[in-house]
Amino acid sequence: MDLSKEGDRWRCLVFTAVIGIACCPRAAFAQEIPFTPARSDSATALLTNTAEACVPEEYVPEWYSMFTNIPNDWVRYSRLTFTTEKIPAMVGMTFVTSALVATDDETWRLSDRWYKGSSATKRLSDLFEYMGDGRPQFGLAGAFAAYGFLAKDGRALRTASQTVEAILACGTVIQVLKHVTGRESPFVSTRPGGRWDVFPNQIEYHKHVPKYDAFPSGHIATALATVTVVAENYPEWWWARPVGYTIVGLIGISMGNTGIHWYSDYPLGLALGYSFGMLAAHPPEMGGIEGETSVRAPKVSVLPLLTPSQAGVQVVVAF
Repeated sequence: MDLSKEGDRWRCLVFTAVIGIACCPRAAFAQEIPFTPARSDSATALLTNTAEACVPEEYVPEWYSMFTNIPNDWVRYSRLTFTTEKIPAMVGMTFVTSALVATDDETWRLSDRWYKGSSATKRLSDLFEYMGDGRPQFGLAGAFAAYGFLAKDGRALRTASQTVEAILACGTVIQVLKHVTGRESPFVSTRPGGRWDVFPNQIEYHKHVPKYDAFPSGHIATALATVTVVAENYPEWWWARPVGYTIVGLIGISMGNTGIHWYSDYPLGLALGYSFGMLAAHPPEMGGIEGETSVRAPKVSVLPLLTPSQAGVQVVVAF
């Protein structure tokens, strides 16, 4: 979508605002379910003033936890994923992805004809492609943060922090995989199903990104991670998952129509998005995820540094 066009820009802004308003806490319309997770003595609010105003039982992370929790999320993900119990799931993921790779060229050509043959399909596809590029997700996190500060709502502040954490933790893994697999996007493909250039030249990658960054889909992962964090923090919102999953599905179809992604780019993106969304929404301070080991994970702390000769901030990683 050409966001320089005024009409498209306003449609995108209005759509994002509607989603943000719909997903913001609605204390005036529904009674909240009591939320009493395990507490951590070191857990404080994003800001001191907010901490004093929040419900005592509410866990609110430090303001910087959305960044410092990321290394721990990667460790937790590896421990939960690479186990003998997960072998059937990994085999199933490989089978589904391989089956979709085999049909990618046909499905994309069908989607491309549909996209080019209908102005309505083109407009909707462009809109939902935009909805998965990260900006609406960060915007939604900002809406939760604004509500949390204004209403002194600890759960909204936690949701905002965890949404950013999930996007960044998952997005980093996605980018590593893209830089390793080097798959062409459909709209620049030079062969059926796109060319795979494993461990591509990184200079060429940055010069011609669409020729290398199709697999896996970061749009899908980011969107599902956001839906997962919101739904886990607001279990009484019965509509959050149906609405969220519908939007994620429309994002996937739209990116197939516009030629940004092949359908086989989605299974791994969905798995990563859901996993990191769950990890962010269930930090160790809240008891973690069922099945996690008790092995100590690295802890990152941000501390002030003040000496007679220098002042600043130091980052400490404890193993």
